[in-house]
Amino acid sequence: MLETVVSSARERGEEAVVVTFWPHPRTVLQQDARDLRLLTSLEEKKALLSAAGIDRVAVIPFTRSFAAMTAQEYLSMLQADYGATLVVMGYDNRIGSDRLKAEDLMRLPVGPAMTIVDAVMPGPAASVMPGPDRASHAVSSTVIRKALAEGKVEEAAALLGYAYPLYGVVVAGNRLGRTIGFPTANMQLYEPLKLVPGNGVYAVEVEVLGRRFKGMCNIGTRPTVGGTVRTVETHILDFDEDIYGLPIRLHFARRIRDERKFPSLDALKAQLQQDALNCKK
Repeated sequence: MLETVVSSARERGEEAVVVTFWPHPRTVLQQDARDLRLLTSLEEKKALLSAAGIDRVAVIPFTRSFAAMTAQEYLSMLQADYGATLVVMGYDNRIGSDRLKAEDLMRLPVGPAMTIVDAVMPGPAASVMPGPDRASHAVSSTVIRKALAEGKVEEAAALLGYAYPLYGVVVAGNRLGRTIGFPTANMQLYEPLKLVPGNGVYAVEVEVLGRRFKGMCNIGTRPTVGGTVRTVETHILDFDEDIYGLPIRLHFARRIRDERKFPSLDALKAQLQQDALNCKK
């Protein structure tokens, strides 16, 4: 869709614009959205859109009154407020409180021109798939969320086109890792609704202090030491600097193993030594 927006704008000598909403519509329209998890924070979304060649990102505050707009009212707003001459939609997108599909919008008496982008299928070279079976096989946020929740970060990366990131600040932990030779950076996410991959140990690339390092990240409750709160802790390989209070970004490369309870700290340390070797590989 973004490629179509950018190429169409260049051909027409116009601006490539993405209109998005914040907060997420589910947090406004559903009474209980506690299970909502985002693949991108608003800032991450803006950066990705800019990297894709989008000239301008318009963020509209999402409210119940805004959600009450019909498709015709919404398209008229895009024309009046953003000068929209062409709207690019996905094959399964719906617009407005009347939830009109692209095919319906093309029959409206007034409004910008419409272009419909078909489903994209996973694979080394992403392909477009028309037809009735496309929704069950296509790349989608639902499929990506499921892969991440199951710890399948390589599969998620193949669908996203980039290694899944987490961004946050290093906060103080219990410093137990340092006592067994594996100090960790305990991360507090900047975006609380950001989806965290399933529990386990992962090989990650770490951005901190303006540099990139290799690391191993544990997501889970630390059952060996009686933990109950889910944390994101990263041991940065070949690194020994104080980074408390500094921003840190993780890029998930591969899942190494499940999180599990060990009979002793010595057994945990032995496993962490093997994990570090596996992460380096």
